[in-house]
Amino acid sequence: MPWLRQHRDGVTIDLHVQPRASKNEIVGVQGDELKVRLTSPPVEGEANRLCVEFIAKLLKVPKSTVELVAGEKSRHKRLLIRGGDAEDVRRALS
Repeated sequence: MPWLRQHRDGVTIDLHVQPRASKNEIVGVQGDELKVRLTSPPVEGEANRLCVEFIAKLLKVPKSTVELVAGEKSRHKRLLIRGGDAEDVRRALS
């Protein structure tokens, strides 16, 4: 899975985010990224906050362990799940 990588600090996930969707959901894989639809607009970091909260909820981890490390103003984002295991993350997001 090219969108999921084990990192020395945890696991990174490459996302393609579609804002202003009708509901929050994982759609599937698009290219080398996991496609996620979010209800919030891409204004003042709202989509970034919702993205972190949504992934943390799916993984059943505290929001504080999920960090946006790239793509703050882009649809292409990279999240770091601190202390995560790639196999556990893959199972939770599948």
